[in-house]
Amino acid sequence: MPFAYAMPMTMKWNSLTAGIGMAIAFAVTAPAADAGGRRDEQDAARRAMLDGQVMPFSMIKRRVDAAMGGASYVGSEFNPSSNRYRLKYVKDGKVMWVDADGRTGDIIGMAR
Repeated sequence: MPFAYAMPMTMKWNSLTAGIGMAIAFAVTAPAADAGGRRDEQDAARRAMLDGQVMPFSMIKRRVDAAMGGASYVGSEFNPSSNRYRLKYVKDGKVMWVDADGRTGDIIGMAR
């Protein structure tokens, strides 16, 4: 038995193996699809700012931060059809959403 470790191995594909392979493929491509949507949102916000339709985000965020009384900024979303930003904050374990007009930087709504 000199070649006991060099025996050829054959692998059989069954539905379980195929299912695992498909799950891995989906898990790898799903984040890329989500990142594309976020990138489109950022591109739309940048185009609107360069076209003079909205203020720079840093100015809007500074205005909203001043009104949030020490809450921690978490993230934001941009709606290109209305030129509005939705900023997310957390304070004392509570999440707060703040809507701001992209043209003026004014706060137009708040929700907890």
